[in-house]
Amino acid sequence: MSAPEGFSPPRAEAPAAPADPATILVVDDEPELCLALSKLLRRNGYQVLTATNGEEGLEMLRRHEVHLVLTDLVMPRLGGLDLLKAAQVVSPATEVIIITGHGTIETAVGAMKQGAYDFLEKPFTTATTLNVVRKALEKQQLMAENLELRRQLEEIRGQHDIIGTSEAMRATVETARQVAGSSATVLLTGESGTGKEVFANAIHRWSDRAKWPLVKVSCAALPETLLEAELFGYEKGAFTGAVTRRKGRFEAAHRGTLFLDEVGEMALPIQVKLLRVLQEGTFERLGGNEPIDADVRIIAATNADLEKMVEGGTFREDLYYRLNVINIELPSLRERPGDVILLANYFLKIYNEKNRKDLSGFTRPVVDVLTRYSWPGNVRELENCIERAVVLSKGPFVDVDALSPTVVAGRKWYESVSLPIGTTLKDAELKLIRATLASCGGDKENAANILGIASRTIYRKVK
Repeated sequence: MSAPEGFSPPRAEAPAAPADPATILVVDDEPELCLALSKLLRRNGYQVLTATNGEEGLEMLRRHEVHLVLTDLVMPRLGGLDLLKAAQVVSPATEVIIITGHGTIETAVGAMKQGAYDFLEKPFTTATTLNVVRKALEKQQLMAENLELRRQLEEIRGQHDIIGTSEAMRATVETARQVAGSSATVLLTGESGTGKEVFANAIHRWSDRAKWPLVKVSCAALPETLLEAELFGYEKGAFTGAVTRRKGRFEAAHRGTLFLDEVGEMALPIQVKLLRVLQEGTFERLGGNEPIDADVRIIAATNADLEKMVEGGTFREDLYYRLNVINIELPSLRERPGDVILLANYFLKIYNEKNRKDLSGFTRPVVDVLTRYSWPGNVRELENCIERAVVLSKGPFVDVDALSPTVVAGRKWYESVSLPIGTTLKDAELKLIRATLASCGGDKENAANILGIASRTIYRKVK
């Protein structure tokens, strides 16, 4: 039997179909061509629906989940262009390929400008057909994955502003929620760039003090004399240049929350004054002697090892224990690799808007690079990476050439795990399991092989 009009014999080996079969809708008013395309696609592992006119094809789109449509351009009842426009409304994630005959190439190119993925000009070969289909489905899958990530982001943002669904992040968020309703002082610790200020914002917002101010002070940004004046305020004439009374951050945060960022950088004389406020609940402005009540909840943050600073005499032990009533250690990004792409999409949305771009997501090689990089600068480094990528990207997706060479070169997730003296065996075991999971990109089977334990043990321990 001769091949139907529109086909020429195959000249190359056909590409393999995806592991999970995609559903393709073929719409053509030529029954022979429709049947031939259907057989070709089924032989290559795809699920196929067929329709012999545009109206029937539109009904198929309404009733089924369709990943790709191959439609003839010229049909008597509902043409290919009209079906394309309808598909963009009924099933926005579905890609469309236009089938065109001689003399209608210009119209087909116009269809691509209106959103069609590509067009096939009759007569087309088997290899060409399968190649275009494969590429269209790759794009469709990328779009679907990015749409799902955006949905997850919106769901998370509806609950809180902390992005992450990993076990480590869920546990940290749960602790933060639990302590938010108390009046206890909170010390946020962790590596630089892990989001300590974001957690401070969340704890304040979840607390009973949310209707009053959250006031922030960077203890590293100001020299000792200025930091003291910022925290406690001053009276007129307290020092040269003090021409009027000025309230400090403690007064500004009355009944609310005071966030002391990089508290390990605070000089010893100011540590003494801060300790007094925490002990007595009062303070005086510089140059004044009138006690002022300090109804303020303190959240402090540091990436320094305050215990070592206490041992070295650069941080007061009594202040350390006053601040460390509740310690929340934020996980590094390498401890939660499953959150990397979710965060990357969050930053993509932000920098799309800032740069007036409309990038749809990340190519698969980019996803692989981002999830395997160690992110020593944590979330802050990831944000900078995505900002750069958005600015430099030219296509609809962020590709590898837009990433920083440092990130592309990559680093190992973990070379070692450090455990302070006093760590319990249970905590040490959990930290080693999490570190190994991170090095394996979250693959529990691989991590279990490395650790020499059953994968079910990892599931149970992490849970």
